[in-house]
Amino acid sequence: MIYIESKSNDPRYNTALEFYAFNELAKEDDVFMLWINEPCIVVGKNQNTTEEINQKYCDEHGIKIVRRVSGGGAVYHDLNNLNYTIISNGRSGEEFDFKSFSQPVIDALASMGVKAEFTGRNDLEIDGRKFCGNAQYIRSGRIMHHGCLLFDVDTTVLANALKVSKDKIESKGIKSVRSRVTNIKEHLPNQEMAVQDFEKVLKNYMNEKYDMVDFIPTEEDEKAIAKIQDEKNNSWDWVYGKNPDFNIKRNRRLKTGKIEANIMVEHGIITSIKFFGDFFGVMDVEDIAEKLIGIKYNKEAVKKALEQVDINSYFLGATLEEVVDILVD
Repeated sequence: MIYIESKSNDPRYNTALEFYAFNELAKEDDVFMLWINEPCIVVGKNQNTTEEINQKYCDEHGIKIVRRVSGGGAVYHDLNNLNYTIISNGRSGEEFDFKSFSQPVIDALASMGVKAEFTGRNDLEIDGRKFCGNAQYIRSGRIMHHGCLLFDVDTTVLANALKVSKDKIESKGIKSVRSRVTNIKEHLPNQEMAVQDFEKVLKNYMNEKYDMVDFIPTEEDEKAIAKIQDEKNNSWDWVYGKNPDFNIKRNRRLKTGKIEANIMVEHGIITSIKFFGDFFGVMDVEDIAEKLIGIKYNKEAVKKALEQVDINSYFLGATLEEVVDILVD
């Protein structure tokens, strides 16, 4: 297994390094990566950035905004978070598997006297409170699993920087984002431990299990990483994205995530459509959007346009009927 420990705290660089590892390093060996970001919000691939963040607060507090290549929801990072990535090559099929990829974190915490468990769609919890959300990106039999481990994060900043939708809070039966999260440090026997100490514990656990080899980027590697950074998180279009004009807005939260559609309908015909949400999917939802342009905006026409589509590949856990009901009455 290749081990990457980023020396940078810049989230724009770290997401580029991670994507470079996925594209170039994981062709023969699995990859394990650890890094710590300065204050930032990382939004999921399909999210509407402006609706997920408190831009004014982030600007005032120097919180960077970046977008990752995987789906799921927005997360807050600071220097007391530890982020981890596992990239595995040569898997048969293309399906999400959050639980098994989360096991190393659960096992490492158990070795420190902390009982953690995998719950729901993609969360890790201690005593019923979330300390890690996981996301995955899958292409050509290769899977990238990554998570943000709350070690000693400032939950006040987290709550102020993120706009967590009311339906998400209510779906979990809780009152606020702060009440549903916890820091790992609160549960450790050794309260003097710093996030860097925790990083070493996790690294040592993985090294004993997989015999890791350090990755030292060459000058050519760094040039390729910089190119990815320029194309993605240095780009306003990538981070914030373009939302075409729309006159119909539809959304629903399913068990597997929220799906939202902004639709422009002119003279009864769909002329543009943009999907947003914290859902997961192997395929790019822009493919579905293209299939719907030029279609009559009624349930029968929309269903017919999508009935040959493997909906689950675009919206994990959703059925054709659910997606159609979200789009049109």
